[in-house]
Amino acid sequence: MESKTSDRKSTDKKISWKDIVLLQIIVMIFSLTSVTAKFASMQDTFTSSFFLFYGAELAILAVYALLWQQAIKKFDISVAYANKAMVLLWGLLWGTVIFHDAVNAKEIAGVALVIVGIIVINRGDNTGMELTDE
Repeated sequence: MESKTSDRKSTDKKISWKDIVLLQIIVMIFSLTSVTAKFASMQDTFTSSFFLFYGAELAILAVYALLWQQAIKKFDISVAYANKAMVLLWGLLWGTVIFHDAVNAKEIAGVALVIVGIIVINRGDNTGMELTDE
């Protein structure tokens, strides 16, 4: 007996821009775990504020896990995971805006290179997926 996944051909997948944007929102939510982890690390260990931030991190991870499971139904796993690299952009943004981290040209160039790679992957060429305008 063949599994349900073997019956589904990757060429049957139609991905819309809305799907890509929703995937990016899910990745952004995942990136917030780093923010709460950073805030937790700034607290004295085992204090109430430490547990508050640590609990927030776990809650965000739980929401992310549920959303991610729904998202990967729509995407080939290789495409979905390639999009997780956008965490680099979100981390750079959160570091700059929230923690006032300095950003240098190498970091910007690196993130730009990753974004170009993700755009190439999302275009659907050689992935068996078709990007639609829905």
